[in-house]
Parts: sequence; structure tokens; C-alpha cells
Amino acid sequence: MIFSLPFHTARFFRPTLLDVFGFSNTQLGDIFAAYGATAMLAYFPGGLLADRFSTRALLSSSLVFTAAGGLYMATIPGSGQMELLYAYWGVTTILLFWAAMIKSTREWGGELSQGTAFGVLDGGRGFAAASVAAIGASMLAVYLPPDLRLATDEARRAGLRAIILLYSLITGGLGVLTWRFLPASPDASATATSRASLGDAIAALRRPIVWAQAGIILCAYCGYKGLDNYSLYAVQVLGMNEVDAARMSAYISYLRPVAAIATGVLADRFITSGMLVLAFGMLVVSFGILSFATSSAHWLAIIYINILVSGFAVFALRGIYFALLQETRIPPSITGTTVGIVSFIGFTPEIFFAPITGRILDATPGIGGLQNYFVLLAAVASLGLGIAVLLALQNTRRRAAARRVSRLDAGE
Repeated sequence: MIFSLPFHTARFFRPTLLDVFGFSNTQLGDIFAAYGATAMLAYFPGGLLADRFSTRALLSSSLVFTAAGGLYMATIPGSGQMELLYAYWGVTTILLFWAAMIKSTREWGGELSQGTAFGVLDGGRGFAAASVAAIGASMLAVYLPPDLRLATDEARRAGLRAIILLYSLITGGLGVLTWRFLPASPDASATATSRASLGDAIAALRRPIVWAQAGIILCAYCGYKGLDNYSLYAVQVLGMNEVDAARMSAYISYLRPVAAIATGVLADRFITSGMLVLAFGMLVVSFGILSFATSSAHWLAIIYINILVSGFAVFALRGIYFALLQETRIPPSITGTTVGIVSFIGFTPEIFFAPITGRILDATPGIGGLQNYFVLLAAVASLGLGIAVLLALQNTRRRAAARRVSRLDAGE
């Protein structure tokens, strides 16, 4: 829920948000870039904090600080003020939260269940996002008349404000519950010095497999950001109204727990990198088809199928890409530091993706811009597929070498 205010409001309710705030796609993209810039600066120090301070304190405080920003968003500020707000959220959601969450999940997964642990994490996140978005869509319907063509600007404004306050209330409340119920963990500083931890992390980054993980995250995250415009696609191509478009986006998010958990279990049974190859391959095909699909009636079934397939594949990727930490053999004591460094690279789409795609959509309004948008997504997914194939081949060779050494030892 910590990401609901900066992201879910725009993902599930994008047409309404653009109308109420009076933003173009380009302006909204630049606002997201402000978030991305501060988030990038926060990933590495956030990793250091995660290795040195209580997870409970970091997570609970970040939730409360983020919710406070939602109260300001509910006043419907201008574009300049929104850029400052999103820059603030880049700090509250990343510096105190991100690496601490990933480290806590890795500790829970142990040696043999990393895929399952991260799958359950992302599946739970998806279920929460979809459930609250469905509630938000119903709230929006209460404020708007049955014939949405008769909806006034004030009605849309009131409906969106109610959704923002709902997200703020839930996020802040979860901060209190996290402090109350999450077990306290010992500070990492008790077992490792700052210099040693940083040195180990730098040594890990010298390994090509770690850079491959960063590339995987970057390409997968572009695919995830690509889902942000599905509600806009539903309005402009599928002819839905804004309430139905929000509901469609919420329904797609219900795929997230299924995809993330199922892929996580399979990753533990087989290999994580192999599952990444499969998911990226699905994305290349589905984004490719959507890049030339039109709004004519005979395309509708194909469009809906590929929207579902792309959503499933994106959620599968998000469910397992941090399970690669086990394949890269990062020492658990520096998980937070390494996550911070790798995330700094992998989540750079926070800076460039929304500004680029906003300009693509505004340059050719309507279906033409959306087709160009899917061309970009297919190209990025192809890059991710290539990296995943190389990673899977390297992992296969490493496992084969380990088996040969084991046989030799047994022979001796």
C-alpha cells in the first residue's frame, strides 16, 4: 500500500486523475520523473540503513510519512507542487522502506524457498492493490452519475479526493499496525562493520551476474510501468468509460498473486533464470501483438487475451527477479546494501519511462500513440529476454561445473 498514493491513483484512475488535475500525459510523466530522481538517490543509502537499523522502525515510519503526503495530494495541488510531492514520496517509499522489505523477505525465505517467498510477497502486494482499487472504483461510481457524460468537474474532483483519502488512511493505519505486530530485528551493525559491508557489496558488483540481475529488473520494471496506461487504453481503444476502465485495471491486478506465487514455486522447483526466459518471451509476443491491434470488433478477443497474458507475465517477473539474490550468492549480511545498489540501476525507469511514454502518447493521440507505446514495450521486453537467456546459460554451466566437482570429490 505504500506505493498506492504515488502509483495506484494514476494506474487505476488515470483518465479521472488527468481530468481533475488538468495534466497532459507529458506533464504526468515529468511528475513521475521527479519521483524517480529522488528514488534513485535513495536506493543506495536505503540499503545501508536496512543493514544497520530495525526493519520494524524503517517500515512503519515510511508508511506514516507517505500517508501524510496523501493528505496534501487531496487538496489537488498544481503541477509544480505535485512534482515536489512526488520527489518527497521518492524518499519516503524508498529510503526507509524498499531495501528493508526485500531483506526481510529474503530472511523469511531461507535457503530453499526464495522464489516462493518473493512470489508470496508480490502476490500479496497485488491482491492488496487490486482489492483497494476495486473499492476505489466503486467509490468513484458513487460520486458520478450513471451516464458519465453528465458528470461534472466537481463530481470527478470529489470522487478522486475520496479515493486519495482512502489510500492515505489505509497507508497510515498500516504504519501503526506494522509497528505493533512486526517483530523487532537486531541491528545489522552488531554483526558487521560499515567498511566490511560496503567492501563486500562492491566485490559482488564486480561479478557480471549481478549486473545481469540489474538488467533483468530494469526491463521487467519497464513492463510493469507499461501497465499504468491500460486504463487509458481501455477508454481510448476499447471504448470503456472511466469507471469501467478502473475496474478492468483492478481485475487485471488480481492476476498478480496467481502469477507471482505460481512462478515463485516453479522457480524453486526448477531455476529462477529459466522462468525469467519464459515470462519475457510471453511479453515479447503479447506486446508485439498489441502494437498493431486495432479497435475493430474482430480484434477485441485478441486484445483482451494479450492484455491478460502481458499482465500475467509482468507479475510473474516481479514475483521472482529478487530471488536471483540466491543465485548470485550475495551474503545475507549485506542483502540490504546490495539491493540498494542493484535497485539503483534496475529501477532507473522511474526517471525516464514516464516522460518518454507520455510524449509518445501525446505525439499521436489515440490508438496510434498507444500502438507506438507497445512497440517500445516489445523492444524492451526483447532486451530482457536476451539478458535472461544469457543468465540462464551461465547458471546452467555453473550448475554443471558444480556437479562435475561433486562427482570428482565422490570418486576420491
